[in-house]
Amino acid sequence: MAARQKKLIALAALLCLSFASHASAQVARRVVSLVPNVTEILFAVGAGAQVVGISSYDDFPPETKSLPRVGALLDPDTERIFSLRPDLVIVYGSQGELESQFTRTGIRVYPYRHGGIDDVLQAIRDVARLTGHTADGDRVVRGMQKQFAAIRQRVGGRPRPKTMVVIGRDAGELRGVYASGGVGFLHEVLEIAGGDDVFADQKREAVQPSNETMIVRAPQVIIEVHAGDPPASQVLEKERAAWNQLASVPAVRNNRVHLLYGGYLLAAGPRLGQAADTLARVLHPEAFK
Repeated sequence: MAARQKKLIALAALLCLSFASHASAQVARRVVSLVPNVTEILFAVGAGAQVVGISSYDDFPPETKSLPRVGALLDPDTERIFSLRPDLVIVYGSQGELESQFTRTGIRVYPYRHGGIDDVLQAIRDVARLTGHTADGDRVVRGMQKQFAAIRQRVGGRPRPKTMVVIGRDAGELRGVYASGGVGFLHEVLEIAGGDDVFADQKREAVQPSNETMIVRAPQVIIEVHAGDPPASQVLEKERAAWNQLASVPAVRNNRVHLLYGGYLLAAGPRLGQAADTLARVLHPEAFK
């Protein structure tokens, strides 16, 4: 009986060791990311040291500057990626063929898809779990949720201006305008910041409104968001002046056209709380005095 009990204990110990070894093997140690905002997530959850390759467009955090570049959405360098011996590759959900290429060789793939804030929070949890930083991922998520709650509380009860968030247009002209639509993280950030999206009824992430449509929608505030650094003051004034041809629009008439610059404004990642805070200060400056 004693001998049998010892065998059972030994077997249980072996099973525990096997499970622990399997769990450890599942943690990604060498990660390649083709998605800049997920690269940012990796560093935010403490997995920066596990990143061995990034996209051509990554520029945050500063630690990414020294990492190998492996192409991007339209031109991934698969040979370079394979040479880095990754055990996890992060791609866009639209890169199905690339995903299959890696999975056929036994490399795990995380297909990232754009969505709303809840999707961003889930991506943070997923990436943290895959890299062995679950607790850090939960911490980042809780921190963002607290930021959002604090902003909602600060602007709550105040009039919500009709707002258009512009995410692109031709330089120096009012052509090729793209604005945030009624779904997606930018739309949700605007709502947290205390603005009513003039395109809330358009159930897609981006719309391309004509000048006539913008006149009819009559935004009270126009916020342009740009990923780069702010240009020289004379260029900035020229860009702002492009809106003067829509003089009947309340935002233009009342000098409430704002051009904002910074990668965090368009990155669906850990800095969305900062983006919401920036928009809230533009929409409700009196709430922050």
